[in-house]
Amino acid sequence: MLQRFADPAAIAAEIERVRSLSGDTLRRRWRVVFGRSPPQHLTADLLRRMIAHRVQEEAFGTLDRATLKLLDGVARRNHPSERNLKIGTVLVRDYQGRRHTVTVESQGYVWEGQAYSSLSAIARAITGTAWSGPRFFALKSSARHHRQSQPSTGASKSRPP
Repeated sequence: MLQRFADPAAIAAEIERVRSLSGDTLRRRWRVVFGRSPPQHLTADLLRRMIAHRVQEEAFGTLDRATLKLLDGVARRNHPSERNLKIGTVLVRDYQGRRHTVTVESQGYVWEGQAYSSLSAIARAITGTAWSGPRFFALKSSARHHRQSQPSTGASKSRPP
């Protein structure tokens, strides 16, 4: 971590001030800290957290390049469709007349009492062939299916009866 010199008590007091901000005052503070208007879709809580993070980062420094690169690599490794599953979610798939249930846990997935690190490994165990786990469990549709389900933008042609 790249470290700077700052008074931790003063930073803590500043973060408490940020926590008390709301409405226009909070948005003005965002503009001062980030130099632009806050995104419309962010909640007040998230604005406060991001401002507090920036205050700490400016006071104490940020992560070094190697650590940032490592974290970026870890974030890119996860598949978006799998990343959004909450712990305790149960996935169900009927395959060749048999119902398969998978439970999402903090360290991966459990199928038939055995832990797996990916849905693809479970899909392979169920089918005996290589499958995309998110596609097998209908978390991600195929590109062909996605194109077919898109609404048409052209004029519709009526067929004769």
